Amino acid sequence: MHATLRPVLTAYTRALRSQFTPRMLLLSALPFVLSLLLWGGLLYWKYEPLNDAIRALFVSHDAFQASSGLLARIGLGALKTLVVPLIAMLLLLPMMIFTSLLFMGVAAMPAIASHVGARQFPALEKKNGGSFVGSLTTNVLSFLLFVPLWLLTLPLYVFPPLAVLAQVLLWGWITARVMSYDALAEHASEAERTTIMRTQRRHLTLIGIISGSVGALPGIVWIGGTLVSVLLFPVLALLSVWIYLLIFIFTGLWYQYFCLQALADLRAVPGADAAFVAN
Repeated sequence: MHATLRPVLTAYTRALRSQFTPRMLLLSALPFVLSLLLWGGLLYWKYEPLNDAIRALFVSHDAFQASSGLLARIGLGALKTLVVPLIAMLLLLPMMIFTSLLFMGVAAMPAIASHVGARQFPALEKKNGGSFVGSLTTNVLSFLLFVPLWLLTLPLYVFPPLAVLAQVLLWGWITARVMSYDALAEHASEAERTTIMRTQRRHLTLIGIISGSVGALPGIVWIGGTLVSVLLFPVLALLSVWIYLLIFIFTGLWYQYFCLQALADLRAVPGADAAFVAN
């Protein structure tokens, strides 16, 4: 085991042991209910109008002919009748996943922090350097950055390997950004959180990329089975949200174990407290 990866792998092992406890499995219930209420209602009322709006946009810009020609050139001409609902699916799915991540951060991460802190780090002082408002702000700003980046990746679905790579990197980045804050909010001071997120950036990003790789799998399957995905989109979307929530909970545990261990190690450094007071 490479020494620099030992903290990541140790946190992974601890998270895996915690993932399948009844308490952790139940944590997916509230975010799923919130997602179900939000997206169940939006899909019921707005999914068809969204399809109609995309279809009208295609007609007004004569895009059907261009998209049909492009699909034919890459051997996917049979999908030309599904291009509108497919675009609607690609637009909606990341929004559904991101709101699930937001609900998970608000509803589940505090419980994860308490669980991991009490179980593995009972002596670690809580300095409450984060807040609900700070977490919400981080999530919203991440969302505002995420949306245009996601839209820029949509054309890459013409070349599936590039689309997969873009998904992994994008989800890895946003997961690291959001969950690192939530994992340290209760125990770390603001200065400690900033230090850990700077000094452990590569490890935090690595965890996010690995989690992003797992999180990209449902999307890859959907693209591989486009016909079924489009026809059953509302049902498969909500099922996918629940699967993503389970992935997010494991990822939250992984970040929590890693970040609290990094915090404990940081505080063990002689003179660290004085340095943070000075900051």
